[in-house]
Amino acid sequence: MKILLLGKNGQVGWELQRSLAPLGELIALDHDGAPGLSGDFADPESLAATVRAVAPGLIVNAAAHTAVDKAESEPDFARALNALAPGVLAREAAALGALLVHYSTDYVFDGSGTAPWAEDAATGPLSVYGRTKCEGEALIRQSGCRHLIFRTSWVYAARGGNFARTMLKLAAERDALSIIDDQHGAPTGAELLADVSAHAARMTLTQPALAGTYHLAAGGTTTWHAYARHVIAFARARGIPIQVAADAIRPVPTSAFPTPARRPANSRLDTTKLQAAFGLTLPPWEQGVERMLTEILTN
Repeated sequence: MKILLLGKNGQVGWELQRSLAPLGELIALDHDGAPGLSGDFADPESLAATVRAVAPGLIVNAAAHTAVDKAESEPDFARALNALAPGVLAREAAALGALLVHYSTDYVFDGSGTAPWAEDAATGPLSVYGRTKCEGEALIRQSGCRHLIFRTSWVYAARGGNFARTMLKLAAERDALSIIDDQHGAPTGAELLADVSAHAARMTLTQPALAGTYHLAAGGTTTWHAYARHVIAFARARGIPIQVAADAIRPVPTSAFPTPARRPANSRLDTTKLQAAFGLTLPPWEQGVERMLTEILTN
């Protein structure tokens, strides 16, 4: 079986190159493509031609416009990448009879309440990013292709920049930090997303009834403030020079840091459906974060 992976160099795409490799012949593209192939989501016709040329049995889309605040000032570009291009992939997947794996986000919800969001909860995105991701989901479903849509939250990886790296840098330089404490979610590692995706795709290829939308996030819940405290305490316990004192990491509301895009306050995702369907146990968020920190601090 041929597997076409789009967005190979992103945080999730990088890990997918590893997790998908045992499943078949992997053709992995980034936006600049490869000879005769295009991974450019701003050019839907070349994207469609690439899918036809490869003729994969599995398409995995890890590409997206993820600059949440920037999307507010370039809505058409965000829509092209997050909605229209996935719609093209879905159309071509339907024509080929391929399975499409696509990633969505907690930002499709309005962030109200405190209960974890179930897959069938009403959407109500607050931002351009959320609206375009929501439209992308709809276009995939309307295409009639077999698909797995994974909504996730607070994605990180050891490779590249992330919240933990920023906190470690600031904690080493400053006497005090102010961190948002009224947004709730689960930091979810790109490794976990990639491994679950490969497992679920393999099962769905042989059991088509498993296709659909699932929530995929690490276990438990936290706030950005508690996340920061965990990261800094972990580093301090391992002898990393930390200037900020534990009691100088102050909790503040979202309103203390105004941004162009509104963030959902409640990003908790109910993963019961995913765990039951695919026989999985999702580890607590601390486990993945500590693994990532060990890699960062060792290197």
